[in-house]
Amino acid sequence: MKIGLFDSGLGGLTILKAVVKELPQYNYSFYGDTQNLPYGDKSEDEIYQMTVEGMRYLFNDGCALVIIACNTASAETARRLQNEFLPAEYPDRKILGIIVPTVETLVSDGQGKVILLATKRTVESNKYQLELDKKEANKVELVQVAAPELVPLIEHNELAAAAEASIKLIDAKGGESEVVVLGCTHYTQIKKALRENYGDKKKIISQDEVIPRKLRAYIDKHPEIEARLIHGGERKVHLTKHRPDYDVLMGQFLGGVYVEEE
Repeated sequence: MKIGLFDSGLGGLTILKAVVKELPQYNYSFYGDTQNLPYGDKSEDEIYQMTVEGMRYLFNDGCALVIIACNTASAETARRLQNEFLPAEYPDRKILGIIVPTVETLVSDGQGKVILLATKRTVESNKYQLELDKKEANKVELVQVAAPELVPLIEHNELAAAAEASIKLIDAKGGESEVVVLGCTHYTQIKKALRENYGDKKKIISQDEVIPRKLRAYIDKHPEIEARLIHGGERKVHLTKHRPDYDVLMGQFLGGVYVEEE
C-alpha cells in the first residue's frame, strides 16, 4: 500500500518532495484539489466535503495512511475525518493532520513569542492555539495572522511578491516575535527569502522540515502500518484541474512527474 498526501493545491508537493527525500523507499500518491483552491475562503462544510472527496480518491488508490498536507483542511476536518469518516468507510486506514506535529515542534523547542502566518480559515479555527493549550504550552505566546493574498501569489509562482507581502505582515503584526511559523504548505516556497531577510533575528519554522521526521517517527512506532507499505519508490500525482504552467512547477518540485488529468 501507499502513503497519500492531500492538499488544496500544489503547496503539498513541497511536503511530498521532503517526505520522499526522508523516506524514499515507499510508494506515494498525491491529490491536489487545484479545481477548488484556495480553501481559505471556503465554509467549514465545503472544506469537509472537498477533503472527503480527496480522502476517498487516495484510499481507493491504495493508501494505507494519508497526510492532510493542508493547514486549512487539517484545522477544519482532521478530527471529524478521524472520528466519523474513517470508522464508517475505511476503518483500517489512518489520517494524519499537519497542525499537531507543527505545534509539537514549537513546544519541544521551547519557543517564546511566535507569529503564525496562515489562511483566514486556519486563523479563524484557532486550532494552533487550542493545540498549544492542550499541551499547556504557556511559554509560547502566539500571534495568529491571516494572509489570504499569499496562496494565489505562490500558485502563480510570484514568489518575490509573496515574500515581500509576508515580510510586511510579520513586521507589522509580530515585529518582536522570535519565531515565524509558516502555517500553510504553500508558504514553504518563501522560507528561503524570509531567512535571508531576518537572518538570526527570527527562526522560520517550515512544515516541509517538520513533517518528514514526524512521519518517520510515526511509522517507527507503528510497525503494523510499515508492514503494509510497498517498497517501490513510485510517485503518483493527481490534480483536479490541470494548467500547463503546473508542469513547470512539477518539474521544480519533483524533477518532473506525470500529471494525471481528468
